[in-house]
Amino acid sequence: MLEGCVARPADEVARYRASGYWAGEPLGAALRRWAAQYEDRVALVGAEHRITYSELDSWVDRLASGLRGLGIGAGDRVVIQLPNVPEFVAVCFSLFRVGAVPVFALPAHRSHELRHLCEISQAIAHVVPGRQPGFDYLGLSASLREQVPSVRLTLVAGDPGTDRASDVIGLDELPAGAAVSARTTRTTAGGEGEPDPADVAFFLLSGGTTALPKLIPRTHDDYGYQIRATAEVCGVGPDTVYLAVLPVEFNFTWGCPGILGVLHSGGTVVFAPDPSPEECFGLIAKEGVTLTSVVPTIAHLWMDEAEHSRPDLTSLRCLQIGSAKLHREVAERVGPVLGCSLQQVFGMAEGLLTMTRADDPAEVVLGTQGRPVSPADEIRVVDPVTGAQVAPGEVGELITRGPYTLRGYYRAPEHNSKAFTHDGFFRSGDLVRVTPRGDLVVEGRVKDVVIRGGDKVSATELEGHLIGHPHVGQAAVVAVPHPILGEAICACVIPDGTPPRLGQLKRMLRSAGVADFKLPDLLEIYDAFPLTGLRKVDKKALAADARRRQSKRYSGGLHEG
Repeated sequence: MLEGCVARPADEVARYRASGYWAGEPLGAALRRWAAQYEDRVALVGAEHRITYSELDSWVDRLASGLRGLGIGAGDRVVIQLPNVPEFVAVCFSLFRVGAVPVFALPAHRSHELRHLCEISQAIAHVVPGRQPGFDYLGLSASLREQVPSVRLTLVAGDPGTDRASDVIGLDELPAGAAVSARTTRTTAGGEGEPDPADVAFFLLSGGTTALPKLIPRTHDDYGYQIRATAEVCGVGPDTVYLAVLPVEFNFTWGCPGILGVLHSGGTVVFAPDPSPEECFGLIAKEGVTLTSVVPTIAHLWMDEAEHSRPDLTSLRCLQIGSAKLHREVAERVGPVLGCSLQQVFGMAEGLLTMTRADDPAEVVLGTQGRPVSPADEIRVVDPVTGAQVAPGEVGELITRGPYTLRGYYRAPEHNSKAFTHDGFFRSGDLVRVTPRGDLVVEGRVKDVVIRGGDKVSATELEGHLIGHPHVGQAAVVAVPHPILGEAICACVIPDGTPPRLGQLKRMLRSAGVADFKLPDLLEIYDAFPLTGLRKVDKKALAADARRRQSKRYSGGLHEG
């Protein structure tokens, strides 16, 4: 196990191996097996390129040979920051084959986040796209090489330009045994060859918007099991055509079942350059897409557009929605508007995944986030303060452990001491309840509450009520400081038609039986919400904007908007 990672207890490892959850196969070897099995089937579609399984396997071998020639090998960390392109898959698998460890970075990350990721991982290289409009990734990478001593190379997927430093190398320029200067060559500690399947395959990033991300080590064994389990739950097979809409670095897109689950099953992955309905609807029709995964904000956009443009979505069988709370009113629109089935997904890059099933009753699909994908997933619902298990059906914090859930963040011993119980359960920070049939219902986050005059109000709960108003398209609830209450409840709304007034919202909420202490004190109207790199509502940025707006007209008294 890579130094800085938390190893699992030996008895747990033995149990997962004996039960067949862990197959003992490195991901680089898995691709070789898939290529032998599916050969000339199309694996990846991006821009004008259609790449078969055999071609992908050969491409990965060529890149791996070139990486070895650059001195990249066992245990080296490489930060990958690419958009949704086939090169992302090829680079990751070539690193797997030489035993190096990819560190996923979002295309939206900039110097602050990238410097942090490179420093904590001690990365030796940074992979970026070539010259393109909108942002200078080559300039960003040059500054990283200056600021972080460990970063010695920039590898470019695309045109690296002619006026460049010697340590900027295009992926297409990587020959076998490439001769490079001593300044860019690094001798690997573990030699060449594919890694132990129990070791780290790659690093995902922790979610949230309040701090720099933590690194989540995912092993070949645990992620291999995750993609097999989710592919089975989702009925993925050779006829599956998956549209990668969310960033490929996102766990949802990469392996739930996502890109890897579809490749494991012999299907085809199509890369969407952006999540706009115009772009994605065209690809769905052209490529016969059957499955895709989005977050609620994108689902909103797609359904609003589909109601007006009537696109050809006849091939689409299933839309997975996850990563943020999907409210009932939105869930009910998916089938009628998009003409496909809905699958609710709850999960975390740290591990545990729950999903509704195709044969679940409509009430389960519309109102829950489903059951764990593995019989070995262990979940408990506990009091966030005392840690004691709550009564069945009550709301509490979800804690979990299992064959694909981590035992600790990378190089974060102090945080790990708080994030895990003494017996290895991960404290998710999610508030959930479990129905009598065993389905999970996500009620919010432990910290996503407004403490109004001492009363704790769940932002997620109130958001669910607010979107029931006919003139509310989307809603997000944040806290705004108040001199008497401590925090006031601010409802941020994207209207559907005429913007509602605060008094109207309060009357609607009261009629729905919502307690007075949960009613919003303030209302702010938006055309669009700020989003994170994963296109979730950025609550931190939204709260800051709401505070700025209120500061102009808020002098201690609450008002009806």
